[in-house]
Amino acid sequence: QVQLVESGGGLVQPGGSLRLSCAASVTFFSRYHMGWYRQAPGKERERVARMSNTGTTFYTDSVKGRFFISRDNAKNTVTLQMNSLTPEDTAVYYCYAQGIVTANEYWGQGTQVTVSS
Repeated sequence: QVQLVESGGGLVQPGGSLRLSCAASVTFFSRYHMGWYRQAPGKERERVARMSNTGTTFYTDSVKGRFFISRDNAKNTVTLQMNSLTPEDTAVYYCYAQGIVTANEYWGQGTQVTVSS
């Protein structure tokens, strides 16, 4: 069983930055693709960023050049650095893991990010 715990959400002004972290309790962290999703009120959950177990990254168009995903396989953590935040980035952000062998999916409990002046 994989447990994911996010931290780092909060309230930030437009143009500001936040850093989200996700700690994974898993034996072989390097055998998981990791990512971040978000869900805004009244909208479907969308994939924001993803990093494969080999380091390949994906970003949804709206965050390219502003958000950066990284992972530390030694510490079992994945981080999302979010810069130049706008009110449209307001959402609950979820950490996500997918096993490379089983393709099982796991989700964190979510952390609220609010961008407002």
